[in-house]
Amino acid sequence: MTLCGCRGVSMIESGFVARLTRIQRVVYLQSVDLFAYCSAEQMVRIADIAHQERISGGERIYSANDPAEALYCVVSGEVCLEREGGGKRSVSRNGTFGVEEILSDRLRSEDARAEVDTSVLAIEADDFFDLLANNIEIVKALFRQLLCPPHWMQEAEAEEPAVPREVVAG
Repeated sequence: MTLCGCRGVSMIESGFVARLTRIQRVVYLQSVDLFAYCSAEQMVRIADIAHQERISGGERIYSANDPAEALYCVVSGEVCLEREGGGKRSVSRNGTFGVEEILSDRLRSEDARAEVDTSVLAIEADDFFDLLANNIEIVKALFRQLLCPPHWMQEAEAEEPAVPREVVAG
């Protein structure tokens, strides 16, 4: 398996995605809806603060009421998000989770657990806000995405049944 057409780069390593190089992180992040309006230069900056984490199937990533310390982009695998009281959804490749709590400075509102061996790119809140503080164009791109998703995303949402979801899901 290759990542976004990068030839000759094996991505699967015993159930996990192999360590991504900087350019592979950039290419991957370009496919994440949250960053749909970011330029290539902005993507390089975001990729520089993203670090890859491998999570074993069944492992908890965070629990409800934990401090929100990072947002996550799923590279491979699947993450189950479950709210107290029964709301449950899953996030898979190219989806994000933990975004709303980071942006609103709230505690986690749900439990996050890897359903299977999963690889994510994590972006620590402090690093993310340091980046945003010095890059107003990235802030504008994120606001544009959050407030006015691209027309192709709106069309896809219209075809799907209405279900609660994170800011962006894959």
